[in-house]
Amino acid sequence: MTATEIRQAFLDFFVSKGHTIVPSAPIVIKNDPTLMFTNAGMNQFKDIFLGEAAPKASRVADTQRCLRVSGKHNDLEEVGIDTYHHTMFEMLGNWSFGDYFKKEAIAWSWELLTEVYKLPKDRLYVTYFEGDEKEGLEADTETYELWKQYVAEDHILRGNKKDNFWEMGETGPCGPCSEIHFDSRPDNERAEVNGATLVNADHDQVIEIWNDVFMQFNRLKGGVLQPLPNKHVDTGMGFERLVRVLQGKTSNYDTDVFQPMIQFIADKSGKKYNSAAKPGDADWNDAVAMRVLADHIRAISFAIADGQLPASNKAGYVIRRILRRAVRYSYQTLGFKEPFFNQLVPLLAEQFKGVFNNLFEQKDFVQKVILEEELSFLRTLEKGLRRFDDLQEEIITNSLEKFPSTPKTFSSTEEVMKAIQDTANAAANSQIVVPGNLAFELLDTYGFPIDLTELISREKGWIIDMEGFNLALQQQKERSRAATAIDTGDWIVLKDDESVEFTGYDETETIAHIVKYRKVTAKGKEQYQLVLDKTPFYAESGGQVGDKGELVFPDGEIIQVTDTKKENGLIVHFTDKLPQDIDDALTAIVDPALRSQTNSNHSATHLLHAAMKQVLGSHVNQKGSLVNADYLRFDFSHFAKVTDEELAQIEAIVNQKVRENIPLKEERSVLYAEAITSGVTALFGEKYGEYVRVITFDDNFSKELCGGTHVKATGQIGFFKIIAESAVAAGVRRIEAITGVAAEKYIVTQNALVNQLKELLKNPKDLSKSIEGLLDENAKLKKEIEKSILEKSSGLKTELAQKAEAIGDINFIAQKVALPNADAVKNLAYQLKDIVSNLFLVLVADFDGKPGITVMIAENLVKEKGLHAGNIVKELAKEVKGGGGGQPFFATAGGNDISGLDNVLVKARSFVG
Repeated sequence: MTATEIRQAFLDFFVSKGHTIVPSAPIVIKNDPTLMFTNAGMNQFKDIFLGEAAPKASRVADTQRCLRVSGKHNDLEEVGIDTYHHTMFEMLGNWSFGDYFKKEAIAWSWELLTEVYKLPKDRLYVTYFEGDEKEGLEADTETYELWKQYVAEDHILRGNKKDNFWEMGETGPCGPCSEIHFDSRPDNERAEVNGATLVNADHDQVIEIWNDVFMQFNRLKGGVLQPLPNKHVDTGMGFERLVRVLQGKTSNYDTDVFQPMIQFIADKSGKKYNSAAKPGDADWNDAVAMRVLADHIRAISFAIADGQLPASNKAGYVIRRILRRAVRYSYQTLGFKEPFFNQLVPLLAEQFKGVFNNLFEQKDFVQKVILEEELSFLRTLEKGLRRFDDLQEEIITNSLEKFPSTPKTFSSTEEVMKAIQDTANAAANSQIVVPGNLAFELLDTYGFPIDLTELISREKGWIIDMEGFNLALQQQKERSRAATAIDTGDWIVLKDDESVEFTGYDETETIAHIVKYRKVTAKGKEQYQLVLDKTPFYAESGGQVGDKGELVFPDGEIIQVTDTKKENGLIVHFTDKLPQDIDDALTAIVDPALRSQTNSNHSATHLLHAAMKQVLGSHVNQKGSLVNADYLRFDFSHFAKVTDEELAQIEAIVNQKVRENIPLKEERSVLYAEAITSGVTALFGEKYGEYVRVITFDDNFSKELCGGTHVKATGQIGFFKIIAESAVAAGVRRIEAITGVAAEKYIVTQNALVNQLKELLKNPKDLSKSIEGLLDENAKLKKEIEKSILEKSSGLKTELAQKAEAIGDINFIAQKVALPNADAVKNLAYQLKDIVSNLFLVLVADFDGKPGITVMIAENLVKEKGLHAGNIVKELAKEVKGGGGGQPFFATAGGNDISGLDNVLVKARSFVG
């Protein structure tokens, strides 16, 4: 079976068991503060497991894109080294939401594997949870008894909490699980060693392929386990591992999932891929590098297609780190000195066409982003490699005394360069230890991954002080955590089984009750988060900020809502205090002015998107947005700066649509498939359910899937004005714009400025031409002034040269000069240096009330007498309450006290005796 056939067989099997097939959620998670990436198939159903949302169907199945490169589930360092870990992988899964449980899940797992996929039963091992006394959890004997119907008892194994109790993170849904492992070793090895002893022992041929998780608990903060409202089944089968087993391979990378890319890499690099290579073999590093590239391109491409660009923080930093790891292998191991990694994108997109089409539809954009990142990091790589070479050259050049026979750690880059000597000269038992803080500096400042620093150091015979590196890294994390520390308490539930209803599309005031709340401490400040059974408050989503407003109670108490956000399907209201009577009914009131202005900016964003597609082309797609009451920000895919003419066209189209006063056409609960067929614009990276909301302003102009709030007709926008256009990242541009009152104020302000300029210029007929004339005149005057200053400097040069005072063998000049700027004084200093030998020069000047000091010393005095202009000027600057510095022969300083200039001239003499 091909990989495509294997995937389809899984989905078809569960359709036959009454399951609904759902699409994969995006890799990057939104509206869940506990997770950065989708790391398991169940993530998109977390709110169902927690009882915070009702399932659309009680049985579902899918193939989910997952990413495991951060937090508890982190497989990054194993990728490429072993044959079965990946960054991005597909998780085939089937779920029951309060429907079937262990009996059916186990029976169907066995049926699919042995009857549909025809796997030999004697190579399969299953595990069950043995219990955990500390947690107060009993052994899962029910699972054991169920497996006995299908599997020989010596193939049913006990598993500890680490292996057989599945948890998504430190908090959240969890429960005992039953793993299914496959032994792919040849028969002779199986005869010698019992496969049961190799299960969960990191053997690369005895691997887990499926995990049936029985969701029964919710892990609260502090570790407490709370029973879930309903019992659920959550299964996950690693698609890449399954394909490997069914295709009879010993490595995931030898299947048709990865081989097309690996062979492409091999062909382009001129190297052969040896799947059987072992550590120490000549082609081991090449094999690892090819596996890394074939794996990493998947994670990076799908993350970018799902809307996450490489960046310097949070999820974007993780994606950038994976990308740079791949580029390092491409450059350092496979010898690609020019960008190559991006060339894998079209091949990957074609492979997943019909499965995950969003990558195919954006392949040009994704490839462009990766190319720009490659170019940037290759420059960093070259810089870093040169830095290491400089250390080596410094060692050889300075011929330092023999390196001590014991390791030594250096505290700074300078000390490394002064003290390390050529490894060849070192004693046999000595090692050069690169300090951990230097390795961390390379990571923190230059984006050098630690494994790259280790590789380069190892090639030179050096080792890294990893303890020092980890300490520096930990300190940075603690600083970061301290800056953003949030202590979130557990939810206190006031009312069970209450549905949470959003009424904000139809009203801005709603009678409601608080159903749950919790206390949150951030940066030492206490806040509260409230969930209401009904609310008109829009929760931050899709770029639109959350509503603000107030909760009004019958006793007259008013509590301000400072923000509204989504969390796992809940609408969470942020307040600074709790009401006195928390059980009372309340009136939730959205701030109408802020909502109205936000509506205008949001609807204008839709018009802007449509107008840009008209002017720039259909390739334009939204890559991010921010919509609030003050302005709108729209990020979009485009590979060139938008010209002034294009911006004017876009603006004109939007304002035309505003003047047409097009009524809002809002359609709720439209089948997703029908909406897409109708030509609606959907945003990449958004997770849409079976039913969607469609917002239309003219069927032939703007039709988008959107959950936000809008104006009732475009005329309410008033006026649209673009105020900025800029670059955000490779292939991504940004437009900022304003509407309504803000746009009106902007025009009024700009008009007042133009009128002011006209008045200053005596109301010329052509304002632009008059300003051009002034600029030309100004340039001419500047040249004349510069010429005058040069002439003055030349006259001063002769005058000052005659005032040189011989002090021993030094010609000393210390004078105050009347020159307008530091450049003029510098020019004079260099002229004097050319005509006065053995010069020690100190010049001071008054630059419009700011003191300036210049020191010039002849090079021979610097060498013979150890004089240093930079050090001297620092001392002189103290007299004017300032500071400065520079080179040994030339330095400058400034200050705040003009009255100290005479003291500078007196003090200058003390440096020459």
